[in-house]
This record gives sequence, C-alpha cells and structure tokens, in this order.
Amino acid sequence: MRFRCFCLLTSAFCLAALAPLAMAQETKGALAELASYAGPDRAQRLAEGARREGFLNLYTSLTVDDMAALNAAFEKKHGVKVRMWRAASDKIVQRALAEARAARFEVDVIESNAPSLEILHREGLLQTVRSPHHADLIPAAVPAHREWVGARLNVFVHAYNTRLVRKEELPSSYSDLLHPRWKGRLGIEASDEDWFAGVVQSMGEEKGLKLFRDLVATNGLSVRRGHTLLTNLVASGEVPFALTVYNFTAEQVKQKGAPLDWFVLPPAIARANGVAVTRRAPHPHAALLYYEFMIGEEGQLILLQRDFVPASRKLDTPLNRGPLTIVDAALLIDQGERWAKLYEEIIVKQVR
Repeated sequence: MRFRCFCLLTSAFCLAALAPLAMAQETKGALAELASYAGPDRAQRLAEGARREGFLNLYTSLTVDDMAALNAAFEKKHGVKVRMWRAASDKIVQRALAEARAARFEVDVIESNAPSLEILHREGLLQTVRSPHHADLIPAAVPAHREWVGARLNVFVHAYNTRLVRKEELPSSYSDLLHPRWKGRLGIEASDEDWFAGVVQSMGEEKGLKLFRDLVATNGLSVRRGHTLLTNLVASGEVPFALTVYNFTAEQVKQKGAPLDWFVLPPAIARANGVAVTRRAPHPHAALLYYEFMIGEEGQLILLQRDFVPASRKLDTPLNRGPLTIVDAALLIDQGERWAKLYEEIIVKQVR
C-alpha cells in the first residue's frame, strides 16, 4: 500500500474530474435493486442470473495461489468463470479510476485492502450492498456505508529465522529491540505506514516516535519492498528478524518447512482486506454472487484453511482470540500523508 500515491490519486483534480461521472453512474437499475434485495430467494436469484451471465471480471491484490483456490471453488460450485487481473493495491486504484474517467465499465468485483476500497468508495465507484452475511462478520469489517466489506484480516506479525535467533532472545516489547544483540539483524517492509501509526499511537506519539528514531540510530533497519519478499529473506537467513510480515505468508512458509517462526508483540495491528462490487458492474448477478461467496461460510472457510484470519465471527483462529487493533481505513486516508511522511523520514530514508 502506498499512501503517498493514494493521496495524489485523490487530489482535487481527480475529484473534480470524476464528480460528474460519479453522479451519472447513480442508478436505480438492476444492480442497485439486486444489491438490496432481501427476499428468501436471494441466493437462487443471484445464482441463476450469474449462470446466464457466464463470467465476471475481478481485480485483486491477493496472492495468485490463494486467489486461485478461492476462484476454483467458486467456479466449481456455480459454473461461473472468474477472469482475474492481479496487481498491487495502488495499481488497482489507478486502473479503476482511469477506466471510470474513460467511461469503461469492465470490472465487476474488486478485492483489495480496506484503504484502497475506501478510496474507491469516496470516488463513487462502488455499490452499496445489503447482505445477510454481514451479521456474521466482526463489526470492524462492515463500514456504515456498506460499499465494501472486510473478508479477512492481514495481521502484522514478527518473523524470525529459527537457526539465527534463539527463542529465549525474542523481545517481549518494542523497547527490547534497542538491545545491542539486534544490531544489523532487523528488517522492515517499506510501505507499512498503517502498522507504524498503530504502534506509535499505542505507545503515545512522542514516546513511540522517539523509540523508532532511537532504534534506527542504534541498531538500524533493513528496508525491503514487499511482504512476501521480506518473509522469504527471513527464511533464507538474509534478514534474521522482520518486524512487519503478514501472518498468512509467515505461516505458509513455516508449513513448507522453512526455518521460520513468528509471534506478535502487543499491540497486534491488523488491516482489513475486503471485497466490493462496482456500481456499473457489467455482470451484476455474478458480481454479487462472488461477493456473497467471499464472506459466506465457504469462502471464509477456505481463507481459514489457507492460514488467513477470516472476518467471520463463526470461525476461530489463534489470532482472533486476543485483542486486535484494526486499522481505521477512513481515518488513515485522512491522516495518511502525515504518517507516510513520518515513516519515510524515520524508517525508509534512514541511513543503513
């Protein structure tokens, strides 16, 4: 996620250019009616319409293998093909905005992180949905506007190479990372401003910013771009200890036999990743059916089986038993430029 890029995308110029288009896209047609329909035949109606449409177009930032498992299950159950385009979350926002400006309405469903989806909501590109599955999700997964919904949580965890770091050495607080044993051994991802904001605010801003400045000055941080890359560097031993990797990636690498384990220092920071139906979806039944699948029992169970933290309150994982601080996407966008600058100044541009 690149909040500096997001702030540029949501500049006054973009808003001025898109406002007339967003107003023109307001419709009380088939999609709006379907999205709010609450009759007992809702599921049947969506499934039958989706089979007639035949396919849907999906933009996603989820890893290829994980999305392939979800898509395969959906296609097998409903006989509806998923045409997928995968890119980083900021690229998805750029493409969706560009296509809207050009009045090209090709994408049906967008799966990405909550800040990206919140931007698209603010630009008027997403459809309000009333789903019976919303009641099964944690409250933080269902924003009041209901133009996107959280399907899973990416929990930031700390990963370490078990051949290079002994369990008894592990820190019990962030201040423990100031110990000389961690000099030259720490890594961090280049775009985790939301994690940084959450941790710093939990400590008290003045104290938290000082701690990270001291950490960089005394022990240094190796900044890497990409959570999967950082996790693999821990597994290979190039980065003995990483501060910010995603729980599901760390667990998947661990299960493959890599010398890697992970844990969480409080506060546990999580970012919602969700799904949204576009307001001008060309395949409305298929789009809504996929949305329901992702937050329904089957999709949530697949996410759990693939080591994600599902948003459903019906499923239990080690990470959702304890308190989680879930990033407020709307607040982060409003304050994103400030935290991006702080992260850049203190972490990314520091001398290594």
